[in-house]
Amino acid sequence: MATNPIPRFPDGFLWGVSTSAHQIEGAATERGRSVWDAFTDLPGRVRDGSTAAVACDHYHRYREDVALMADLGVDAYRFSVSWPRVDSPGGLDFYDRLVDELCAAGVRPVPTLFHWDLPVDLDWLERDTASRFAAYVSVVADRLGDRVGTWITLNEPAEHTLLGHALGAHAPGKELLFDALPVAHHQLLAHGLAVRALRASGATDIGIANSHAPVRPASDEPADREAADFYDVLLNRLFADPLLLGRYPEGIGELMPGDVAADLEIIAEPLDWYGMNYYAPARVGAPQGAGTEFGGLTLPAGLPFSVREIEGRPVTDFGWPVVPEGLTELLTGFRARYRDRLPPVMITENGCSYDGLDDQDRIAYLDGHVRALHEALAAGVDVRGYFVWSLLDNFEWAEGYARRFGLVHVDFTTQKRTPKASYAWYRNVLRAQR
Repeated sequence: MATNPIPRFPDGFLWGVSTSAHQIEGAATERGRSVWDAFTDLPGRVRDGSTAAVACDHYHRYREDVALMADLGVDAYRFSVSWPRVDSPGGLDFYDRLVDELCAAGVRPVPTLFHWDLPVDLDWLERDTASRFAAYVSVVADRLGDRVGTWITLNEPAEHTLLGHALGAHAPGKELLFDALPVAHHQLLAHGLAVRALRASGATDIGIANSHAPVRPASDEPADREAADFYDVLLNRLFADPLLLGRYPEGIGELMPGDVAADLEIIAEPLDWYGMNYYAPARVGAPQGAGTEFGGLTLPAGLPFSVREIEGRPVTDFGWPVVPEGLTELLTGFRARYRDRLPPVMITENGCSYDGLDDQDRIAYLDGHVRALHEALAAGVDVRGYFVWSLLDNFEWAEGYARRFGLVHVDFTTQKRTPKASYAWYRNVLRAQR
């Protein structure tokens, strides 16, 4: 691990931590059901058979968690608002209390309005869900907008489309493969409508949190390069091009439902900043047939690509390669691709899964990625903030409680919070930056 001080970031750079509602709140009986509740009810869908019914019990322990953030010294807290909770009587009261507690602690609230927990009676295959989302966003903004200045519309529509609707590994568990493309379009439309709703409420600092990664071909062979280009379209350009350029990549628009040209005018509503979640690059080659592994999944036959191992790199407890320079590559690559159409950037998620309280591997991971981020700044990329995933160990979706991403250890039996070595490391970084 590097021992030199982290380079100095610009004044006003935003340092934060991230969580999501379904992963930490618990109190499931005090909100409506989401597609994730229905998914985890099905045997075999979650690795350890667990649910998020209690999770970290943040709903009842938020004051303790805000105190941890205040002690950590972060500028901002990126959390998500649960749409099923808002749809329940008194559901917004919790977020009122949370935002008040954050403001009193001097921590900027940065709510994400959708982080995968769709109300169970809605479906992203239906166009009307986008309009329903905009109406929900208006309700939240009207209630919290006097104290919230920074908003995020959606989190990772790529993963929600791919894992939830194409491959069936996440809620709602559909296996539509390329017939899932309308899900991507309707989420993007929902984003554009939400931006308009937030602007109507007076919001002036709006972004989105898209997952992105540099895509590297497995070799220089034409088949591998072609497969990597296709994967880059699916992971990166399918979601960034409509937002930043107002158009889909070639050949994609005609596959989308509705009046796509009119929808793209809504989707491309100007953003104040662009959020990126980064974990690792992707190494992609020509298809290898049924049984190919990807992120713990066995991919079906018929996909025009295969995701390969990045050799010679350490991996996290989740098996993800540790490649800090991939963050620099991603940011400089986006600047080269989108030029003046790319607004200021924030890294809205970056983190890793490791067990143990003395988590030196997590410290090394975060140290390397913060330095890589500074290299992107030095190369001229306008980056305004960095959010660690995550504040707390939590319910890690289909992995249940088997993966620990937190700066703070959570005993899921007693709910005791114990800051890890990485928590102290991040606190020291923030103090040195100031």
